[in-house]
Amino acid sequence: MALLNILAAAALVVWVYLIVARGGFWLAAERDEGAPAPAAWPAVVAVIPARDEADSVGQTIASLLRQDYPGAFSVVLVDDQSIDGTADVARQAAAASADRLIIVKGADLPAGWTGKLWAMKQGVERALTSEPGYLLFTDADIVYGPGTLIRLVSRSQAEDLVLNSLMVKLRCESFAERAFIPAFIFFFQMLYPFAWVNDRARATAAAAGGCMLVRHEALVAAGGIEAIRGALIDDCALARGLKPQGPIRLSLTERARSIRGYPAMLDIRRMVARSAYTQLGYSPALLAGAIAGMALVYLVPPLLALFANGTAQTLGLIAWTLMAVAFLPVLRFYRLSPFWAPSLSLIALGYMAFTVDSAYQYARKRGGQWKGRVQSNVTGVQ
Repeated sequence: MALLNILAAAALVVWVYLIVARGGFWLAAERDEGAPAPAAWPAVVAVIPARDEADSVGQTIASLLRQDYPGAFSVVLVDDQSIDGTADVARQAAAASADRLIIVKGADLPAGWTGKLWAMKQGVERALTSEPGYLLFTDADIVYGPGTLIRLVSRSQAEDLVLNSLMVKLRCESFAERAFIPAFIFFFQMLYPFAWVNDRARATAAAAGGCMLVRHEALVAAGGIEAIRGALIDDCALARGLKPQGPIRLSLTERARSIRGYPAMLDIRRMVARSAYTQLGYSPALLAGAIAGMALVYLVPPLLALFANGTAQTLGLIAWTLMAVAFLPVLRFYRLSPFWAPSLSLIALGYMAFTVDSAYQYARKRGGQWKGRVQSNVTGVQ
């Protein structure tokens, strides 16, 4: 009984800390607010690394070329040796704006680089021929609403940002997506509280790789893409390199969305397993600690609330209630029923399994697999 009371108290203390003292991450309050228009609009080049993205790249290209940006704006697509006609789809989508789309045929992947970063480097090299003030790094499955680029640039200019990243709204249609996508955003915000990311006085740095507006001069000062060439979690690595150069910002947005689908739990498992063990530094000890910590925080409260009695049950119920309350703002952002909130414990159990699987795939030398490439612990990218 004493042990159960200790576990219940520990879980409750953690949730009180998360609610009160971790940057208000759970409020999902950091949004992509606008700013006054700058005196002059700097040139922007969007860089899109694309490997077998024929299903989505057309919508991405079309949405970018429809942006009513007052300054010079063009798009560089790096076709990373696709075999599905990605480049042809991009050309068709550009249509009347074909003069603003440049397609670069990706070169062979050299040792020591991840595929996405190698494509981004090639895109940057081509983009710099037009001397842009900013580079917009975007994935090939992101669709931008009207005015998104204007808001990104105006906010970056007004706050002198070297990096302005949007956590785009992920697709949340299938049962698996409704179960796991809001929790993915919740966990990401917990790991990297956006308010701390946006505070220059704090060391916390993160970005969302689907949409990152980067000041060209700052990228050069940070060592360019080469400085992070082996990073599997490339967006956060880029943010860490850029934050010493100036202010960075990470926000939620409803103005840009990902159309990449994760129709089944297996698809989400692959997404998470690709980088979860990398986040833990490929350390078995950190893996064990992470699983134990998640068990304490997410599994102990409902188990005690349902099956214990006395003090342990009461504390467990309070902790479970705090957990559910903390999950509500993200559920509202995704327009899901609040009845999902108590299920965060079960969802976390799924993420624990995905994390263990990530370590297992790494042990099998299949870690970081994406688009036919295995690229974890990248001294040996394949």
